[in-house]
Amino acid sequence: EEIQKVFPKNFYENKFLTVTVQTGSPNQKLKELKEDKSSFRPFTNVREIEVTTFRSEAKYTDKRHPDEVKFAKTLEEDLARRDFTVNAIAIKIQDTKYKIQDPFGGQGDIEDKIIRAVGNSEERFSEDALRMMRAVRFATTLDGSASWRIEEKTAQAIKKNSFLLKIISQERTRDEFLKIIMSGRAAEGIELLRQLNLLKYIVPELEAGFGVSQNKHHIYECYEHYLRSLDFAAKK
Repeated sequence: EEIQKVFPKNFYENKFLTVTVQTGSPNQKLKELKEDKSSFRPFTNVREIEVTTFRSEAKYTDKRHPDEVKFAKTLEEDLARRDFTVNAIAIKIQDTKYKIQDPFGGQGDIEDKIIRAVGNSEERFSEDALRMMRAVRFATTLDGSASWRIEEKTAQAIKKNSFLLKIISQERTRDEFLKIIMSGRAAEGIELLRQLNLLKYIVPELEAGFGVSQNKHHIYECYEHYLRSLDFAAKK
């Protein structure tokens, strides 16, 4: 109610306790694309800004949506819902001063370039199984370098729960997969998906080529051939 008073032009989603503020700003993304296609980069459309209260959630029966969303009493309770520590950081702003709120050590993991689940890894992935692919996407795309890694307990939880990916819609799986293969380290991303037992639930045909040799005209097995082709395309 307080947010709605500050921003009269809004619509409220009671199910998610979210007020979407309509700012009246132009669609900057299209404007930038028209002016200079070479500098175009995707970023958040500021025409609509989602403002959400502290929330807590009940169990996830469908492994995607919480059965119930309700108000949380503390910021830490809200941040405990996040997927990875690097995404569980907030800023407290008072007047012109701000203070970082980081109850799960996300800043340290950013510094060390580690993808680590918040709290219990298996619980986080059972809440939304797509988070397992997101871990690979972050490890593949952040900073564009090869130095990010998935923390061991988080990686083990992904291997153990990889079968949950079957529950996720193909549209959501596709979106994460495209982000991985459109990165400069696409081949590394595919191999990481295979190592974490995820690839067989996304593109099983690729994993079927693992360890399969070709005729004498090819020096690489099928799977390595796929990766090398993808790597070449990504870098070019």
